[in-house]
Amino acid sequence: MQNIEQIYKEYFETVNKYLFCLTHNSDVSEELTQETFVKAVKKIDAYQGKCEISVWLCQIAKNLYYDYLRKNKENLNIDDYLFDLGEEDNLEDKVIEKEEKAKLHKQMQKLDEKTREVIILRISGELSFKEIGTVMNKTENWARVTFYRGKQKLKEDFLYEQK
Repeated sequence: MQNIEQIYKEYFETVNKYLFCLTHNSDVSEELTQETFVKAVKKIDAYQGKCEISVWLCQIAKNLYYDYLRKNKENLNIDDYLFDLGEEDNLEDKVIEKEEKAKLHKQMQKLDEKTREVIILRISGELSFKEIGTVMNKTENWARVTFYRGKQKLKEDFLYEQK
C-alpha cells in the first residue's frame, strides 16, 4: 500500500477534476478535494482494496459533494454544466435557447443517476470514457455505452416533445 503522500500526489488531480465536473466551481472543488483526502486519511484502514483507490477516493468526494449540497441547500443544475449562454444579440434567441435548455434539463432528470453522471463527466468534465469508467468503478466500454444510450434517449425524448 502506498503512503498517503504518494496517494495524494498521484490522485489529487483526478479527484479535483471529478469534483470540478460536479461543482463547476474551482474554489469549491479544491476545498472538497482537500476534505476528501482528510477523510481518506482518517478512513484509510477501511479501504479494503476491493476497488481501485481512485474509485474509493471519488466515492468519498461524491459523498462530500452531496453533503455540501445539503448544507448549502443547492441543487444540481444540469444546464449549468452542459451549456453557456454566451453573448447573444437577440433577446428572442435567448428566450428560445432558455426554453430549449429547460426542456433538456427536464429530460436529463428522467435519466437514471448513473447515466446523468456519465453525461456530465463526459461533456462538462471532458473526461475520457476510460477515466469515467475508472471513477465509476466500471469498464471503459460501460461508460461509452451508457453515454451513447443516454444521448440517444435525450434525442428521442426531445424529438418526441417537438411533435
